Amino acid sequence: MMGTFVTPGRSRPGVATGRRLWTFAALAGALCVAGTVAAAPAVGELPSAATITKATSAIDAQAIVANANTTKNWLSYGLGYSNQRFSRLDQINTGNVDQLGLVWSYDLKSIHHAQEATPIVVDGVMYVSTPWNIVHAIDVRSGKQIWEFDPKVPRTIGYKGCCDVVSRGVAVWKGKVFAATWDGRLFALDAATGKPIWSVNTFAGENPHFSYTITGAPIVVRGKVIIGNGGAEYGVRGYITAYDTATGKKDWRWYTVPNPAKPEGNGDGSLKMAAKTWDPSAKYWENGGGGTVWNSMAYDPDLNLLYIGVGNGSPWNNKKRSPAGGDNLFLSSVVALNPDTGKYACHYQEVPADNTDFTATQDIILANIKIHGKERKVFLHAPKSGFFYVVDRTNCKFISAKNYVGVNWATGYDKNGRPILTGNFDPDHSFQTIPGPFGGHNWSPMSYSPKTGLAYFVAQNIPTDLTPDHNWERGKLTGEPQQNLGWNLGHFLNVVPTTSKAFGRIIAWDPIQQKQVWKYALPIPWSGGTLATAGNLVFSGTSTGHLMAFNAKTGKELWEYNIGQGAVAGPATYSVDGKQYVSIAVGWGGVGGFSMRATDHSGPGRVFTFALGGTATPPEYHPYVVQPLLSGVKYDPKDVAEGGKIYVENCVICHGVPAVGKGGSIPNLAYVGSGVINSLEAFVFNGPFVEHGMPDFTGKLSKDDVTKIKAFIQGSADQFRAEHEKVGK
Repeated sequence: MMGTFVTPGRSRPGVATGRRLWTFAALAGALCVAGTVAAAPAVGELPSAATITKATSAIDAQAIVANANTTKNWLSYGLGYSNQRFSRLDQINTGNVDQLGLVWSYDLKSIHHAQEATPIVVDGVMYVSTPWNIVHAIDVRSGKQIWEFDPKVPRTIGYKGCCDVVSRGVAVWKGKVFAATWDGRLFALDAATGKPIWSVNTFAGENPHFSYTITGAPIVVRGKVIIGNGGAEYGVRGYITAYDTATGKKDWRWYTVPNPAKPEGNGDGSLKMAAKTWDPSAKYWENGGGGTVWNSMAYDPDLNLLYIGVGNGSPWNNKKRSPAGGDNLFLSSVVALNPDTGKYACHYQEVPADNTDFTATQDIILANIKIHGKERKVFLHAPKSGFFYVVDRTNCKFISAKNYVGVNWATGYDKNGRPILTGNFDPDHSFQTIPGPFGGHNWSPMSYSPKTGLAYFVAQNIPTDLTPDHNWERGKLTGEPQQNLGWNLGHFLNVVPTTSKAFGRIIAWDPIQQKQVWKYALPIPWSGGTLATAGNLVFSGTSTGHLMAFNAKTGKELWEYNIGQGAVAGPATYSVDGKQYVSIAVGWGGVGGFSMRATDHSGPGRVFTFALGGTATPPEYHPYVVQPLLSGVKYDPKDVAEGGKIYVENCVICHGVPAVGKGGSIPNLAYVGSGVINSLEAFVFNGPFVEHGMPDFTGKLSKDDVTKIKAFIQGSADQFRAEHEKVGK
């Protein structure tokens, strides 16, 4: 189907748009590159299997560390083990970024879901994963596919995860590509052919009835591929596992929360220590406890410490999982482990007794910075809580914390690194937490530039009120969001109208002075990650459907290119044959993008790749199809209230509130047309969108339930229409 064509770039004073074509024969600067060297294939030819094998077989710890000094390649999720996402390449810089143009775009053949992977690039071969964990190998020189691997994740289990069937990337090590899947498998693929070498079920040994998933990228450290998982909203027990890269044999597993039935499960005393901070009277282990390690990890080769971020509790309401109180280690903590043995080294808990989904799983960045004139080895962290933390990574001791967005749950942190709580952290009463469970900063990648001394990330607020569910029991339907699909909160959301304002912005943060240096306002919360470069640039894909470049010191907008739809992934940059490229995987979605958007166009997921002087023709961008506000669906007004409860228990997180907004990657059901709503049963019970991840509600809902949902959708549309007509008069 053909759609409306959108010309890339938009005219704004002082900002290059990406439409300008240049004919410069020479590119400014020369690149100093290091790493593996392979002969470039002839023009139009794909690299041979032997060439790819030679290049990727050289990737080990030494190569990853060496590459961090040159950044010719992008060898791990955060560019290097430190996760700084700082490239030393400067061929593209503030003086010539306006000459950047499209070189190629690649269709990832994925729709309705977020593209969250950062591409891995080894000597001109790109590896990128997509929703449903399909892995593509792409030739950077031509933009053509080398191979594709589909692990055949069952589309019927999309409901098991809270926040889209995404993948944040793969890892490369000694000729293998490691990819983890939504259903818990970890694959080792031949980097040259994409053929599986081994696979293992990472959920083995755990409760098979719990809804575990994997969305994060693996990390490879000292011959071990390490992966965590998600599912805390559903009531799982968090852990990470290390496997031998050669054979797939499990080496060690480290649990994040205690279980009285297995008090020495980690073999290092950490669970005994943690158990003292939990109240066993509620038998929290029967609900898993939460604490999943679902996002990126960092590694310090000199200290030989692996840093992991631990997620939220299950249920969210801490009075339901630990009635007598306690810090509930290791929830909302950064933990350092010995990667050889999996043994605990130290931890810092950012939010003791987490009650609001304040995960600590956002990117952990390792840096050396001067504090009071002394250089310190630290990790930098801007997690959901709204505070920016600076912590000594040698011993996990607190140094400083300052809020980077407005917060109302704490006034700050004391000298011991504990939050000074306000009354807005009370699980016994309704409270509006700022920032809400979506976080002041969510998973989108953060970068740090040693050149400017600034960290760059997306900050936001999505207003949310939390009201305790006093009747909560695991598996009992009480009207909590997505409860019929397994969500496990102990809170109702937005029963009381919120008053705080939603916002989104890209900010530059000084971790030494603990203050914002510059910001760029976005029209909605939820947006893409950042990349910092030695060219004094910060790149970010945005909710507005643009890849943008900013002056890293001042925040001045220097260049933008219309990529057709909102972006949430982090960009990458690298050098091939002496030319610097910038690539980003584009596709709108994720838990924030399900129900809101800032563009009028959608499309399949794509990788866009840019270089100086690029003149490629962009793809066509297709408009969202939005019908007029729903009318013509007959319903009984007495069904509206009960239909609202059923809707919240099953539909609200993905489709949003009917008539409130026009939807995001998933449509708002007040704008899909009466034909769809009148025949809603055909979509709800083993419908056509099951193959895209929509749950099959057979056995979960009755036809009478669907009738009441229809009443709520049409009733909400009618109420919205009446209110606006009243305002119009």
